[in-house]
Amino acid sequence: MPATDFFTESFHARYAEEAGRLGRFNLALFGKTGVGKSTLVNAIFGEEVARTGIGEPVTDGSHLYLDKRGFLGVVDTKGLELGRDDKALLRDVDEMVKKGRKLPLSEQVHVAWYCLRGLDRRFEDSEAEFITHLADLGMPVVVVLTQVPMRDGQYHPDAVELGRHIIARDLPIVDGRPHFVFAMRDQFTGQPPHGLMELLDATFRVAPEGVEGALAAAQQIDLARKAKVAQQHIGATVTAAAGAAAIPIPFSDAAMLVPLQLAMMARIAQLYGLRVDRAAMLALASSAAATAGGRAVATNLLKFIPGAGSIAGGAIGAGVAGAFTLAMGQAWLVVCQRAASGSIPSVDGVIDSAAAQALFASEFSKHVPKVRTKK
Repeated sequence: MPATDFFTESFHARYAEEAGRLGRFNLALFGKTGVGKSTLVNAIFGEEVARTGIGEPVTDGSHLYLDKRGFLGVVDTKGLELGRDDKALLRDVDEMVKKGRKLPLSEQVHVAWYCLRGLDRRFEDSEAEFITHLADLGMPVVVVLTQVPMRDGQYHPDAVELGRHIIARDLPIVDGRPHFVFAMRDQFTGQPPHGLMELLDATFRVAPEGVEGALAAAQQIDLARKAKVAQQHIGATVTAAAGAAAIPIPFSDAAMLVPLQLAMMARIAQLYGLRVDRAAMLALASSAAATAGGRAVATNLLKFIPGAGSIAGGAIGAGVAGAFTLAMGQAWLVVCQRAASGSIPSVDGVIDSAAAQALFASEFSKHVPKVRTKK
């Protein structure tokens, strides 16, 4: 099998495995029709995430529907309205939570957003009871006041008053208060969006640790958090690579490090929303794999290490493997960030592989120290 085919197939396999490890963050949306739930979800997780389809019912006969979109699942109500169909909604929520306790973490509902329009001036007893019921089931509830205008750093007084009223209820909600947001810029008034990062931060604080990576990958507004999760995975891979090379590896066998490094590259690509085909092409260009078995991934990249000299007969120890993997991770992170932002040159809509390889090589050379091989 040609080396490029082997590399691409290997990357695809690792990409699928890492997607399974990341899992899915599932968000439940509650609130009356017209409060802007879909607009809010789209603003944080990307355009048209909250699509017009209704997904699949979470349980048989349920009026709660789960729409799966990659690393994000959105549970929404269809056909029922709080204040009118409370008993049916509560029954469906109870069944959803009960079923979820028997399922893997990625199939459970992790956080609920309860949305109210900020200028509606009222918060009903039925809403307070519904929120309390969710919390009693063990579900973190973030109360969100949507479409709240802001001027000169001050929220609209009607929204402030509604917020005070909710706080006075002493409800079991995240942060003990509602979060004020304006999701999308209003083209008529010029009102800019606000509050989205604060809402996302609150969601991260109460989401289970096991879905942090999925939430980081799904959200599209906090690039610093994506980078933080990527750095955590790079660090874990460096540790694993150093452990694998604790007994020095003959350089001719250095391909044993490749599965670890491919998994690292696949996970980072997913954090930045790169589809598998584009990610595999970028990884191939970056790594410049050229010989059978993918062994040249290490061989070609080691050429960029100052002072490496001749490798023939040498051995890679833990320090070299760790430094090498760290440089790969840092360089690949930059490639993914640039690709996600559209700042790598393209030809006829296809990313220029030569430009990607040059970018990777430049970043790789910045991060790798001088390495001496053992004879």
